[in-house]
Amino acid sequence: MEPATHAVEDQSAVFAFLADPATHGGNGVVKRIDTHGAAVFLAGDAAYKVKRAVKFPFMDFSTLERRREACTAEIIVNQPNAPDVYLGALPITRDAGGLAIDGDGEPVEWCVHMRRFDESRTLDRVAEAEGLSDGLLDRIAASIVASHDRAPVHHRAGFAEALARIIEENGESLAKTPELFGGVRVERLRRRARETLTSVRSTLELRERQGRVRRCHGDLHLRNIVVLDDAPTLFDAIEFDDALATVDILYDLAFLLMDLGERDFRREANRVMNRYLVEDRDPSQTDGLAALQLFVSVRAAIRAKVAAAAIGTTEGTALSDLRTEAARYFDFAEAALTPYPPRLVAVGGLSGAGKSTLAAGLAPDFRPFPGAVHLRSDVIRKRLMGVAEHQKLGEAGYTADVTAAVYASLLDEAEAALRARQSVIVDAVYQRLDEREAVADLAEAMDVDFTGIWLEAPTETLVARADSRRHDASDADGAVVAAQAKRDIGYLDWFRIDAAGGPDRTLRAARSATGI
Repeated sequence: MEPATHAVEDQSAVFAFLADPATHGGNGVVKRIDTHGAAVFLAGDAAYKVKRAVKFPFMDFSTLERRREACTAEIIVNQPNAPDVYLGALPITRDAGGLAIDGDGEPVEWCVHMRRFDESRTLDRVAEAEGLSDGLLDRIAASIVASHDRAPVHHRAGFAEALARIIEENGESLAKTPELFGGVRVERLRRRARETLTSVRSTLELRERQGRVRRCHGDLHLRNIVVLDDAPTLFDAIEFDDALATVDILYDLAFLLMDLGERDFRREANRVMNRYLVEDRDPSQTDGLAALQLFVSVRAAIRAKVAAAAIGTTEGTALSDLRTEAARYFDFAEAALTPYPPRLVAVGGLSGAGKSTLAAGLAPDFRPFPGAVHLRSDVIRKRLMGVAEHQKLGEAGYTADVTAAVYASLLDEAEAALRARQSVIVDAVYQRLDEREAVADLAEAMDVDFTGIWLEAPTETLVARADSRRHDASDADGAVVAAQAKRDIGYLDWFRIDAAGGPDRTLRAARSATGI
């Protein structure tokens, strides 16, 4: 049960009823899972989640009516993302025969009825047991974009002001444990967060007017995404306070990015960020990246605050673990706001050289977290032509005018990301001198460090690679590579890297070239 300071009602009879196998037909053991706000009972292929009769400053389930509303709200906010999991809000009723689930008697409690799923398939456990494959990461990003596309838009939520309050609340809470974080560090973090918010406030306000503040999931970390039939499914969204979940969509995403980064899945976080931008298909989304480090830092500070708040009621090994957890999140919050100058890297080479593989491998190495924005000419071409990423284009997609538009878009999007203080890696063939000069000129105009990398390998190797590609944004086959190889690339002052030896060796050489 909850401590007396928070629990306002005895729910033991209902909990005992739901924990009894006889309630569920006597088939097997009932598993109980407890959190600060709920008790969940897993029986057979069903799950019943009861809101605890507690009252916190941030969450009030102190009356039966509030718990009914919360159960109903949980169904409403979660069914769009997980329609096969969230089945309905049901009363626990009492009559002369005792308690029943959705009986004819008087409701004495309410529960969320869910379809049970394999708990080992939540992403935190999948990541720990087997890692997160690129294909799964791509599907995760697509699921989040789809969730954000469905989310109700709020044009007057005042998100920037709400974020300012969260920053102050974080600072006040963290300052209560100076022995854990240090008063000077807490104040420095709060000052940096304030300053960063001031610098991006106009961007956040514009994004709100553009419809990018929505009623989102609100609690989007690894434990709240489950893999069902290979499909990442978002569940357990915030239901008790719409304001907490009415946020900029990148702030919603930032919780997952922070959770991945804090667990040292930095490469995975970078891939999710970049796939999110690709799946969103709106290049102006890049402007919001100016606030991403702040979003990540605030999310980490909240986790540090929550862990620190639980220390007073914890003992033994769990207390030591909590202290370590709180300190780890605080360190991450600090690191996220450490400024780094953005850089621009261009990766060129004939089709099949491994440009996109190298760029994806190099992007997570850049600071600040979650790394560099990866812009790929093949993906931009498909977007400009209005087709799916893996849909083949005919000759009309490869005219000189279309190609010029692709390279112009690469420059525009790279400039937007650099203005947002994000490092950028652009990958394209860059076989023409004027294309290479244009990207170098952008770096000079933006006053950022530039590195040009040219990948090369024997033509027969590139032809074989191009012919073997499947499910890729590039349409180039061996014949295209052979035609490219006959053209003179002209003067080249980029780093030349032999890409014939495989992606790992190429990545090591590129890291050396960029000084990472």
